[in-house]
Amino acid sequence: MRERIWAPPPLLLLLSLLLPPPLWGGPPDSARREPEREPGPLQPFDLLYASGAAAYYRGDYEQAMRDLEAALRSHRRLREIRTRCARRCAVRHPLAPPGAGPGAELPFFRSLLERARCYRSCETQRLGGPASRHRVSEDVRSDFQRRVPYNYLQRAYIKLNQLEKAVEAAHTFFVANPEHMEMQQNIENYRAMAGVEALQLVDREARLHMESYNAGVKHYEADDFEMAIKHFEQALREYFIEDTECRTLCEGPQRFEEYEYLGYKAGLYEAIADHYMQVLVCQHECVRELATRPGRLSPIENFLPLHYDYLQFAYYRVGEYVKALECAKAYLLCHPDDEDVLDNVDYYESLLDDSIDPVSIEAREDLTMFVKRHKLESELIKSAAEGLGFSYAEPNYWIRYGGRQGENRVPSGVNIEGAEVHGLSMGKKLSPKIDRDLREGGPLLYDNITFVYNSEQLNGTQRVLLDNVLSEEQCRELYSVATGIMIVGDGYRGKTSPHTPNEKFEGATVLKALKSGYEGRVPLKSARLFYDISEKARKIVESYFMLNSTLYFSYTHMVCRTALSGQQDRRNDLSHPIHADNCLLDPEANECWKEPPAYTFRDYSALLYMNDDFEGGEFIFTEMDAKTVTASIKPKCGRMISFSSGGENPHGVKAVTKGQRCAVALWFTLDPLYRELERIQADEVIAILDEEQQGKHELNINPKDEL
Repeated sequence: MRERIWAPPPLLLLLSLLLPPPLWGGPPDSARREPEREPGPLQPFDLLYASGAAAYYRGDYEQAMRDLEAALRSHRRLREIRTRCARRCAVRHPLAPPGAGPGAELPFFRSLLERARCYRSCETQRLGGPASRHRVSEDVRSDFQRRVPYNYLQRAYIKLNQLEKAVEAAHTFFVANPEHMEMQQNIENYRAMAGVEALQLVDREARLHMESYNAGVKHYEADDFEMAIKHFEQALREYFIEDTECRTLCEGPQRFEEYEYLGYKAGLYEAIADHYMQVLVCQHECVRELATRPGRLSPIENFLPLHYDYLQFAYYRVGEYVKALECAKAYLLCHPDDEDVLDNVDYYESLLDDSIDPVSIEAREDLTMFVKRHKLESELIKSAAEGLGFSYAEPNYWIRYGGRQGENRVPSGVNIEGAEVHGLSMGKKLSPKIDRDLREGGPLLYDNITFVYNSEQLNGTQRVLLDNVLSEEQCRELYSVATGIMIVGDGYRGKTSPHTPNEKFEGATVLKALKSGYEGRVPLKSARLFYDISEKARKIVESYFMLNSTLYFSYTHMVCRTALSGQQDRRNDLSHPIHADNCLLDPEANECWKEPPAYTFRDYSALLYMNDDFEGGEFIFTEMDAKTVTASIKPKCGRMISFSSGGENPHGVKAVTKGQRCAVALWFTLDPLYRELERIQADEVIAILDEEQQGKHELNINPKDEL
């Protein structure tokens, strides 16, 4: 039997995949009104954002507020224009399905070109200029996704004594960034300053379906099932509209890393397939964006199926047993093993009129079609991934963790005998898992190093605090190196303030230090000290935690955080938000997701401090809720904290409120495949330097060539 090899599908098949999907939940415009247009061309939101941030840093808070608010309006308006133009042109120019025979694909391409021309004309007209003006960098796109402009806004509004707006901006940012441990306290401080303790918290970016869903939950908990049904059904209609909008936005330009444009480097089949698969993956993951509540990193408690869980019981309570059965069966599409709802299905079937065949009652069509499409997308992506040369790990979008969460008060099973509600099944907190034997207490290898605290004394797992890893002289020398080679925003794509707008961040790598030594910017001896002390730290960590295999460098970074003057009043944010080093921390779920974009290959971390002549900047460990501090460590010269990199050790840095805090940050891996490339290059340079110093060989290689 010949091996089956995946090949790009025929062109007509690809064209059929591009045909628009059916819509659920009513016409897409049924819940949306045309927003009022602002006079003149729409200003690019990235330019307004940059102007607002610049105004903030120079202390012009009035201008910062105006530009940042304008940037948010521009971003919102751009999304509205793109989705509206896409829907309008899809209706006016439906894609002709491909037929058979010679030239059968030409009607399809003609309709496709007509739609593209319609879309471009619509965009140009509504934007007041070419759409190319509104293409932005990935950094800006990420900032708006994480609601970073609201962090600037809340500080600007405080400076302008507009406390109510500051509360709104702070809460909007906090909803999407729950790892900011003290932001809630910040909000409470603002409310106290305003003298209005009961001030309503407003999420300015709240989705319509979330508002309807929350209203449904409130009515459900008040046993007002008629109103609960009304709001849950409205939430579902809005959800499917927003899903369509999300999918529409995925149809924009895609990045081609392997193929050049249509048929030059790659063939027509490969180019179309590559573009379509990127669109499809984006659309497939709309369920990730919409099916989770803001601030959650994974689809915990399956927000979309919860609608049907509430509805099945609400319809039962108002006597609509057919609808209750439809909703229960819909919920089981996502959770087929839910014993409570399986019992409910049996009970609802027993309540039906004799004229109704229970088998004829099927799961609701909206979720049936949604899940069917999602599964087909998943199968297509998996089958194409290998042939098109990309990797894709399919998350389990419908998984439930620890049963239903008490916070949601989802309906429980129905007791068939007494028709009473069972007690709630409360969710269990998950404990982090480490996939290796845990040991500690090995030798520290070097004289003069002082053991301070172990894991138990630091109230955690796989933690150690040591002093005198560096001498006072070495600290001064390293600090001198730092001042000579630091680059603003190094490691964060040049962002001056990647974690907080109240501090400046600078960094440098080992290879950068050695290069600076050869260029004469710092003494080569001092640059080498950075290399040597990081290797010393690696050996200590490997020995103390009694690892059975070699520990490799994953990343080595000299970092300094500097408090910005004039921006420290009433400050309650963190210098570095609470996080874990190899997984995505989800404080609400008490879980840490070991999946990209986290550095999942990191196993151990260490921080080696150079100075203590600053205020604030304490290193803290917390529980997985990102709020409960379990240990606080004041940096000082020669002090080193080391710990395992997983969800068992959430950590962060308190605000640096005065001066500059510098340290060497180290991340290690047990997997040699993820060794730091710059470290390997630095090893080669050091080896050449050692050979030169020993004078053993005549070298024709200049060590600078390795840099």
